[in-house]
Amino acid sequence: MSDVDDELAKALADSEATARAEDPLPVTHAASTTPSSTKRSIGLLVSLLVMGGGILTLVMTSFEKAAVYSRGVDELVKEKVKLEGRNVRVEGVLVKGSLKKRDQPCEYRFTIEKKGVQLPVRYAQCIVPDTFRDNPDMDVAVTAEGSLAKTGEFEATMIMAKCPSKYEMQERAKKGEKIPHASASQAANY
Repeated sequence: MSDVDDELAKALADSEATARAEDPLPVTHAASTTPSSTKRSIGLLVSLLVMGGGILTLVMTSFEKAAVYSRGVDELVKEKVKLEGRNVRVEGVLVKGSLKKRDQPCEYRFTIEKKGVQLPVRYAQCIVPDTFRDNPDMDVAVTAEGSLAKTGEFEATMIMAKCPSKYEMQERAKKGEKIPHASASQAANY
């Protein structure tokens, strides 16, 4: 077995000698670039900028129709030609006595106003927020989201009724207003 070990040692020594005799690989510097690599870098940069601009344009034009404009009733009626058919959020106060519910098909109809301008609203849903009540003793602030129909009626897809804050309720109670959705004990605490 010692012959095998001797042969392996000799082969290893021969390969090391051969490796030392060959010239080492030429060293290249990263700082030196050829004209073709510079052109490739510029081409890559330009194509990335074009793709980025295209994506940005696509995003900006896609969201234009999805934008929700928020207006008061008076502003919406003034700009009805411009905003007709667009997704809009309108704010106003529920006109007392205007809230009507129909069961077949299930829908609510009511009127909201702001600065003396009124807007009829149609909400084709069966469920409304708990705070959305026609209270003859107190104003109910309403925000409706949807679109303005060509008939001038607002087709709401979502409605929200603003509940007065604790401090507003205290001020109203001092003026003698009834507090909606409150029991007698809760009203005494205000």
